[in-house]
Amino acid sequence: MDWTYLLIVTVKVIVVVVGLLGGFAYMTLVERKVIGRFQLRIGPNQAGPYALLQPIADAIKAVFKEEIIVTHANKVVYMLAPAISVGFALAAFAVIPFGPDIHLFGRTIPLQIADVNIGLLYILAMGGLGTYGLILGGWSSGSNFSLLGAFRTTAQIISYELPMGIFVASVVLGAGTLRLSGFVEAARPWYMWIWLWLSFPFYFTVMLAETNRSPFDLPETENELISGFQTEYGGIKFALFFMAEYINMITASAVMTTVFFGGWRGPFVAQWPLLGVVYFTIKTFILLLLFLWVRASFPRLRYDQLMSFAWKLMLPVSLIYLAITACLVVLV
Repeated sequence: MDWTYLLIVTVKVIVVVVGLLGGFAYMTLVERKVIGRFQLRIGPNQAGPYALLQPIADAIKAVFKEEIIVTHANKVVYMLAPAISVGFALAAFAVIPFGPDIHLFGRTIPLQIADVNIGLLYILAMGGLGTYGLILGGWSSGSNFSLLGAFRTTAQIISYELPMGIFVASVVLGAGTLRLSGFVEAARPWYMWIWLWLSFPFYFTVMLAETNRSPFDLPETENELISGFQTEYGGIKFALFFMAEYINMITASAVMTTVFFGGWRGPFVAQWPLLGVVYFTIKTFILLLLFLWVRASFPRLRYDQLMSFAWKLMLPVSLIYLAITACLVVLV
């Protein structure tokens, strides 16, 4: 057994997990400040200089808040559901390359936990399995509001996974690989880059629905369902659902960075490989700000509009895009 290899993988896992958890914590602060600017409010400004300690204060509050377990809940599933959501959200990041290979102590170390041949399929699978946490949380809570939120989650995810899968198939046709590192390394002609970028607005819209972000946050809409599938959750269990949503948003932004915008590629990366990590982080953060911009700009849809948008617009557009992509790959 190569203990050095195991040590390297363990270090990479710790770095990724700590990075995602830290990213989740401070994205809550960034979102509150950015939305405050959009709405001409100040946002958090009390906990520490520039409110930098606000995420820590929120975490302490969530951990020490009184634990309440609903009498009619299915106790085992009720407790496991938040952990399922967070676990699969963290696992999805494992195949995303966040930098080029680096050379340390005579070894080549890829800045990616696992470079598997089915990287995109793995991410789709982790996203689908993570949804079980939301569904089981709503079902096990013993509340009609929570159950209706779980039903909405199921219908929404199934509906929007169809166009998402078709757009992913189109991207795979163009790149000729399912490996995420292959998308970074792929040499495309200029017209294929333009064609790829044309699909980005549609793919981004689908990811808004897949991550339950506004204006597609119908599974937890507070004006109709109190808080949807997480109505009966509080304290740290509620925070875990919150954590899963933000980690999924970070992962979705990282995937879009890798597929549409060259991942860690940028000037002078060949001379300073760690600069690739900086480029990857900046690109991902810009896409995260786009999530916030959409939340501040668009009102929530009605549920029938949400479903109609998926089946009547996004699905036909994705099929047309796939057909044209196939023609371009074969004929050009």
